[in-house]
Amino acid sequence: MAAEAESLITVEHAEASTAPVPAKMESAGGKPAASGKPAMVLGIDDSEHSYYALEWTMHHFFAPGQTQQYHLVVVSAKPPASAVIGIAGIGTAELLPRVELDLKRSSARVIEKAKEHCSHVTDVSYEVKEGDARNVLCEAVERHHADMLVMGSHGYGAFKRAVLGSVSDYCTHHAHCTVMIVKKQKHHEKSSEHWGWGFHSKEA
Repeated sequence: MAAEAESLITVEHAEASTAPVPAKMESAGGKPAASGKPAMVLGIDDSEHSYYALEWTMHHFFAPGQTQQYHLVVVSAKPPASAVIGIAGIGTAELLPRVELDLKRSSARVIEKAKEHCSHVTDVSYEVKEGDARNVLCEAVERHHADMLVMGSHGYGAFKRAVLGSVSDYCTHHAHCTVMIVKKQKHHEKSSEHWGWGFHSKEA
């Protein structure tokens, strides 16, 4: 295992979070998934770290020809347009429709890219939920009774982590499952010796 890995922690207790806006779940064939496999939730956004975690997951759990033991649920969080405008300090209602359209297009690109990577996965579904990514991912874990949550690490420094908050830190402490944080190394190759990851789990 690489030394530059984040922790994977199964958390025993978690605080309640605000439920995100419901969205339709669709499987690889466009229908709701109905398999007896345990669920793995994969959080994804439009970042290099996130796509690295997706590649890592494919390599270790869903490699072509490998027995696929999980139902994969790819989840992307779409922030509310009002929150984005508020962060930008613009504060004009006229921009809401345009921002909302841009956010929807961005989410669609993320899911399409995920579908390209997961084209060989036989049991997969995709979700886009509106809300804070921390709540969206923890809610997905609860909704699917997931055994595992996987996400990338953005590698924030201490100051940025304190200001913006860390999705991975929040989920590590609030998700009711094993949480796997995949950290991208500065120099890596796609081989089992060079993937940055690691985990520690405890009984829930």
